Amino acid sequence: MKVLIVEDETAAYESLTAILKDIDPTIQVVGSTESVKQTINWLQNNPEPDLILMDIHLSDGSSFLIFDNIDVETPIIFITAYDEYAIEAFKKNSIDYLLKPIKSEDLKRALQKFRKWTRMDILDYLWRLPQLTSKPHYNNKLLIPIKDKLFPIDLNDVSYFYTTDKNTQVCLKGGTSFPYSKSLEQIYTSLNPADFYRANKQYIIARDSVKNITIWFDNRLLITLDNDVPENIYISKNKAAEFKVWIVND
Repeated sequence: MKVLIVEDETAAYESLTAILKDIDPTIQVVGSTESVKQTINWLQNNPEPDLILMDIHLSDGSSFLIFDNIDVETPIIFITAYDEYAIEAFKKNSIDYLLKPIKSEDLKRALQKFRKWTRMDILDYLWRLPQLTSKPHYNNKLLIPIKDKLFPIDLNDVSYFYTTDKNTQVCLKGGTSFPYSKSLEQIYTSLNPADFYRANKQYIIARDSVKNITIWFDNRLLITLDNDVPENIYISKNKAAEFKVWIVND
């Protein structure tokens, strides 16, 4: 079986490949992509794999955007983390969905399900797949709990989200910051990827807060916001090209 993995988190990708090897050493990972753009390019320029393992939230947006640009004729097992709005749809319209962190028994069950599919099952699945491409809903406000009160925060006022030692801060453009109980992974699933970018493990940044971009050592990018930050924001070499596309595209 030849598998394409679509996943923008290195740790998650490495975990998937290790679990696949443990389940069945004959499975070949024939490619890996980290973004909508990379996946479209890979699918257009490589032989069709037997199966795709696809994360929903990629570095440049929802993986559903892939289906808006090309016809995908390969069965897909979706991967999700806190994407509750889609779970029921996946149960009905996809081979399976896996909830992060991926468990070996869940992936094994999904692969067994795929192997049992007939050609008619696959054709029926491919017919249903476009139903998943409806545009997701994104929040435009956050509710920040402080003591016994909830403060509504407009996302247009947010400059960045920052996390360290499992503590997350919501930082506004005026310099005010609030503690927030959710992880960056949870936060990012509710944000419009056109407006916010997961820069690295510590930052999610707002596009209209980016003031300067400096080409740094090893082709990393140093990002300067219109607000003070607790530590420098770097975009890795691997994500630099995608970030440049994101910052200029509407």
